[in-house]
Amino acid sequence: MMAAKPASIPAPISGAAPAARSLPGWLWPAVILLLALAPLTTGNQYLLSVAVGTLMYAYLALSWNVLGGIAGQLSLGHAAYFGIGAYASTWLFVKLGITPWLGMWAGAALAAVAALVVGFSCLRLRGAYFALATIASSMVLKTMVDNADVLLGGPRGMEVTLLRDAPLYFQHTRKEFYYVIGLVFVGFGLWINRAILKSRFGYYLAALRNDQEAALALGVRTTRCKLQAAAISAAMTALGGTFYAQFVLYISPDKMFGAHLSVVIAVVCIIGGRGTLWGPVVGALLLLPGEEIARTVSGGLVGADMMLYGLLLMIVIRYEPYGMMAIFRRWGAWLQAWRARRRGLGGAGAAGSTASAASAASATLAKDAQ
Repeated sequence: MMAAKPASIPAPISGAAPAARSLPGWLWPAVILLLALAPLTTGNQYLLSVAVGTLMYAYLALSWNVLGGIAGQLSLGHAAYFGIGAYASTWLFVKLGITPWLGMWAGAALAAVAALVVGFSCLRLRGAYFALATIASSMVLKTMVDNADVLLGGPRGMEVTLLRDAPLYFQHTRKEFYYVIGLVFVGFGLWINRAILKSRFGYYLAALRNDQEAALALGVRTTRCKLQAAAISAAMTALGGTFYAQFVLYISPDKMFGAHLSVVIAVVCIIGGRGTLWGPVVGALLLLPGEEIARTVSGGLVGADMMLYGLLLMIVIRYEPYGMMAIFRRWGAWLQAWRARRRGLGGAGAAGSTASAASAASATLAKDAQ
């Protein structure tokens, strides 16, 4: 029975194949092209801001997915790494004049070290205990920054020196600049996730996520793999912190280290489909524009965004615990069977293949999410 676990490890990638093959080959490049051209077709600065925010959260969810999705460790403290990246690059820029393009890598290194420190003490915990430990670590770091008045500005935060049109210092007055960088960040996040999912390291992470005792019995160094995943996830999240700091030009402990941010990052990935390649992006495309719509419809009601997150999370957990990607895979299986029927390749047998393909997709997702 234990030997059966590793066989299901590649499921997140192979499970998506039927849906991808059932779509026209030109569709995915066309979607990417439309996304890339979107800022050029509108002069609405508000819509551009929403688009930039969506890309940022898609990247942060991809960063969280390495630890919270592929490795299956529910972290609710990623705001700590986000804040480390923002404060490190901003401090280096304001105090020493170092461009954030370099400072963000220093922030990523510091975040990776912090993740290792937290990991040594917390990764032996599981489930809700691990989640609570990550929240506590983020709160401790926030308190430390709050009390660093001289070095980091304390509760007042820090303002990023405004240079206006200075691409070499990660600044520009046009939001299209940040949109393009956001696309690059998301592409980088997708590349990292895909590389992990297709690697032996990714198989190890999926094995310990599905059954840690079985993975240990098969010789997987679970603690080492968790620490590596935590370091990678933290470093990626810190890069997102620099992006945010340069976009809004102001950072503070409440905004950088708040529990709200950690929850949103996790919810975006969970609703989209954690442990999958495109799930975090789908979650961001669904939630962030939805948040703005809810805020507009409610007339700026405080907490409207969190009500939306809670409602969507309850719906997803009730009807499709494996996220929107599970729904898309099922639709892909049905579409593939329908096309087979249309081509006369199945007749009555194709109708049976619809149910079997859908049940196979659900079974794959069930194994993947355990």
